[in-house]
Amino acid sequence: MVVVKLENLTKKFRDVIAVDNVNLEIKDKEFFAFLGPSGSGKSTTLNMIAGLEEPTSGYIYFDGQMVNDIPPEKRDVAMVFQTFALYPHLNAFENIAFPLRVRKYPKDEIKNKVIQVAEMLRIRHLLNKKPYELSGGERQRVALARAIVREPRLFLLDEPLSNVDAKLRVYMRAELIRLQKDLGITTIYVTHDQVEAMTMGDRIAIMNLGKVMQVGSPMEVFKKPANLFVAGFVGSPPMNFFECSLRTNGKNLLDCGYFTLLIDEEIASIIKQKSSGSELILGVRPNDIKVTVDRISEESFQSEVFAVENLGIESVINFKLGDAIYKSVMQGVVYYRFGEKVWITIDKNAIHIFDKKSEKAIL
Repeated sequence: MVVVKLENLTKKFRDVIAVDNVNLEIKDKEFFAFLGPSGSGKSTTLNMIAGLEEPTSGYIYFDGQMVNDIPPEKRDVAMVFQTFALYPHLNAFENIAFPLRVRKYPKDEIKNKVIQVAEMLRIRHLLNKKPYELSGGERQRVALARAIVREPRLFLLDEPLSNVDAKLRVYMRAELIRLQKDLGITTIYVTHDQVEAMTMGDRIAIMNLGKVMQVGSPMEVFKKPANLFVAGFVGSPPMNFFECSLRTNGKNLLDCGYFTLLIDEEIASIIKQKSSGSELILGVRPNDIKVTVDRISEESFQSEVFAVENLGIESVINFKLGDAIYKSVMQGVVYYRFGEKVWITIDKNAIHIFDKKSEKAIL
């Protein structure tokens, strides 16, 4: 439908830089997600694309045409908000039909389009109900129907599932993915929920403090995080971080204080070339740490259990090194006791190494 390009896009609110020199290209028919914590600038970026906020500097292009000076109503975009923003005095049919009536569509065409989109979203039986008579999920469907019925070039979704209960959210995610692929409309989705971004986005832009930290497919940002922020933000439970340094007296060792890991010459050479100094951060995802009663490797090290979270399919074991708590995820149910001595083994084939000073990924 449309290619969206952001060029040196910046937004300041007095002394606060909400969006800081963002450069991105969102492909035609792509489901693109902005992911980041509150205050990272993702919603402000979306509002500038919609025309609701004016950029301080930089440019926004739709299919090569600059739209900075085009008002929101002429950009041919449809936006769905976190709060649904339905008119309380209108029933579902009238809410969905509203954008068509504003554009003075004939009555018969309005009726046909509303019924068609209502059937697509399975809400035809709700068309006579007012918003207060609908559940959160039903109101969300009405809000989506109102956006879809216009057949816009671009969908903008700002945390649309935040007010939907957890069980329904799982189904709504799947419905949104199916709808977007069926309609083929370029979609930009803002969320702070990494599960939403990872399961829905063709690509993700991770934002923090107004800057884009990394852009890539869900698996790219998970398996190859560009920096410490992305590594710690993407993944649940989050990645474990151990401060360490490289020692090369005869052997190449990552010295993390409580344990050491022997690494090969190739990895040591990459670390020497790319690091700004001797201080490093070792990153290990919880699924790549094994907790056992017996020692299973020369590099296994001892710790004690701080807490265990049994989730049925898997268990999260919190273990302690000094004053710090780290996490391991293991399949099934485990029965470790608080304070029990255990052995920790790290999968060296799955480690990440970051420069402590720059926080950039080395491996």
